[in-house]
Amino acid sequence: MDIIYLRELKIETIIGVFDWERQIKQTVVLDLDMAADIRKAASSDNLEDTLNYKAVAKRLIDFVSQSEFQLVETLAERVANIVLTEFSVPWLRLQVNKRGAVRGAQDVGVIIERGAAENGTSVR
Repeated sequence: MDIIYLRELKIETIIGVFDWERQIKQTVVLDLDMAADIRKAASSDNLEDTLNYKAVAKRLIDFVSQSEFQLVETLAERVANIVLTEFSVPWLRLQVNKRGAVRGAQDVGVIIERGAAENGTSVR
């Protein structure tokens, strides 16, 4: 399995359970590892033969910036679903980071894996 990755995608959104969090936009940071078979693209040198990470980033920026979830967990599930279904990615690992959410901690967030690994094992 090959992996196309996207790191430190910073998006402003409304997220959180506290009243003050519902009034401001906060930055979430996404890191994605997405399964892809890059052999055809490597052979053809054609963008249409690979996972277009710019298109993935644009779609996620559009979605996340308009969302207003309370939980990082909900945001992670919805982002994973978009990537898996809209971009035909068979497996992904996604980290959603809500920096500054806990005083004294550099980061806080979730890491999820969804889809089927190359050996056919379902990851959930």
